[in-house]
Amino acid sequence: MVGDLLLAETTVPLLVQRGQPALAWVYAVLMVAGAVWLLARIGRVIEHVLVSVAGRTDNTWDDVMLPLAGSAARRLLPLVALILAAPVLAISPSLEVMFRNGASLVLIGVIAFLLIQAVDAAAALVLRQHRVDVSDNLQARAIHTQVMVLRKVAIAVIVIFGIASMLMVFESVRQFGASILASAGIAGIIIGFAAQKSIATLLAGFQIALTQPIRVDDVVIVEGEWGRIEDITLTYVIVRIWDLRRLVVPITYFIEQPFQNWTRTSSDILGTVFLQVDYTVPVDELRGELTRILHASKYWDGKVNGLVVTDVKERTLELRALASAADASQAWDLRCEVREKLVDFVRRQYPESLPRLRGTFEGMAVGTA
Repeated sequence: MVGDLLLAETTVPLLVQRGQPALAWVYAVLMVAGAVWLLARIGRVIEHVLVSVAGRTDNTWDDVMLPLAGSAARRLLPLVALILAAPVLAISPSLEVMFRNGASLVLIGVIAFLLIQAVDAAAALVLRQHRVDVSDNLQARAIHTQVMVLRKVAIAVIVIFGIASMLMVFESVRQFGASILASAGIAGIIIGFAAQKSIATLLAGFQIALTQPIRVDDVVIVEGEWGRIEDITLTYVIVRIWDLRRLVVPITYFIEQPFQNWTRTSSDILGTVFLQVDYTVPVDELRGELTRILHASKYWDGKVNGLVVTDVKERTLELRALASAADASQAWDLRCEVREKLVDFVRRQYPESLPRLRGTFEGMAVGTA
């Protein structure tokens, strides 16, 4: 194909010299179209072969990467043909420059698009091996958090460099870029002072990804709201509150402000239920009832079971029932169930032990007239 293009590059000017510009133009267009068609067909064949190879293997990585490589070949080869065939067209130098620049812009855009697809494919490949919809998902959530943040960083870098590469295609922009580089020191200082907060936010995003005070799907208490970490970006965090509202929090909040993370080291959690009862309540009977309630509950994980008197108030005793669950959601349901059934047990079996107000009336002598 390269030899045909070289032959066409010498043939077209010869036809123009012989007074046949129309024939020369048709010949050049046909040669360019043929080169584009040929490389497009080669790209499709390569894609088909790679997809077939991926389907015959048991590996997971090639199911993603090989089709992506075939898609890249199918898209890039026709653009390469356009760039190589530009000298064949019998057009003015200015139009040839415009043609080359246009083809280069499209080529850079396609390469950036393919790189973003490669990043997405690599992220999907890693996340596929670490599921978060299991009971013990601490390591998986940590990997999900790192992959999500690094994916967004990589895409931002690709987009920035893609736009910069597109601008550098033009000669005037290259000259302007050289002058910018000459004063990069002063400009960097000015930009650094002007964008302190933005830079701090980006650095906080990197710090969150590395140190991981929060992870995707962590249960947190933020601003008095209970929720789960739904998404982590480089600038903000989305918390899905229990009533399906979304709390958008600047990412610097998790670096500078205290907050509760209920699943920092593990997802299991203790749930407490407080009861106010009369002094006459049989505590041992309530302990036995709590054990029966927990053994019959689907939310209890079988680890912690206890009931103690935690305070003695003026009119009542304060009892604390303690039980464990696999995660925060089940702990909430378990607390509600234990509270409801303990209150019902006291009401049915020991109604005299419900909170009551005692009073003593002293008799007064009534004189007779």
